[in-house]
Amino acid sequence: MNRVLRLGIIGCGEVAQSIHLPTLRELPQLFEVVALCDVSSAVLDALAGQSIGAARFTHHRELLADARIDAVLIANHSVDHARTALDAISAGKHILLEKPVCINLPEADSLQAAEAGSGLVVQVGFMRRYAPAFTEAVERVHTLRDSIMLARVHDVIGMNSLILNSIGAVTARSDLSADARTRARSAMAASIAVAIGHGEAGRARAYEVLLGLGSHDISAMRELLGTPKRVLFAAYRHGGFVLTAALDYGHYVCQVEIALDHLPRFDTHIEVYTERQMLRVDYDTPYIRHIPARLQIMGTHGSAGITSSSCFPTRRDSFTLEWESFHENICQRRQPKTSIADAREDLVLFREMIGLMA
Repeated sequence: MNRVLRLGIIGCGEVAQSIHLPTLRELPQLFEVVALCDVSSAVLDALAGQSIGAARFTHHRELLADARIDAVLIANHSVDHARTALDAISAGKHILLEKPVCINLPEADSLQAAEAGSGLVVQVGFMRRYAPAFTEAVERVHTLRDSIMLARVHDVIGMNSLILNSIGAVTARSDLSADARTRARSAMAASIAVAIGHGEAGRARAYEVLLGLGSHDISAMRELLGTPKRVLFAAYRHGGFVLTAALDYGHYVCQVEIALDHLPRFDTHIEVYTERQMLRVDYDTPYIRHIPARLQIMGTHGSAGITSSSCFPTRRDSFTLEWESFHENICQRRQPKTSIADAREDLVLFREMIGLMA
């Protein structure tokens, strides 16, 4: 039986302000935001008018001590994901954990161990995998796997701020001290070193890009195609902001292209080719809400022609569908498809990719 879940939000930065809070305001039958937490008092003050009556905290453990809270969104700095999630599990809270799940495999293993037997839902925030165009593509590709000739994952986008700053203000953590920012950068560097060892700054940046943008791509690729046998090739250029890789699926190769630039657009898709058909899922920026992912299908028509279609079954936002799935998983005591164990597989692939990069 559905019930309204009382929610605490840990980390009220860009994605919480521009996406999660607006989404949750559209789902009052499922969630009530009762508490906000951020390291910045300036951010909390700015959000006071948007979440009337929500308690405000500057440390996540204070929020987790609130007995009213059923579940939490963890959307703070990536380096703090594992520690915050472990504390939330100890406090008995269900978790929607923004990607990346954590920074390295030891953290992922700690999260899995804590989750086991807890009876809690821990769902990782890969919203692209909840888009109906994508789930339809998964069903179609499942019947085509033996005939795939080539696959391609392409994700080249402009910096998020190029789009976000043009459509609405996000309150920055202007009151955060220089020392606090330095400590966060140092903690991130240390966690990345655990994942891939010490080395060139470009390799560390490439790993950060994989954790951020690349985790969406590789997670969706694995659901669509399965886990590759191995990484054949991987390289980074332009200081780690441009990555390419070739992944071995036995009878075909999946090409991966990921890059960040300064063009204000979102050029993101996954393509699958067989001898007689091409399927492609296109994504647009999540910062303009309710733009649906689209499924394009091209096939043969007659002896020398083609037929093509572009479709989407709903205009509902992928984040909305992700939140609805989270609610269902809690109420039905169901394991999410985007689980800790599932997200851990991305970290394994990232480590292999970085190991080949030069």
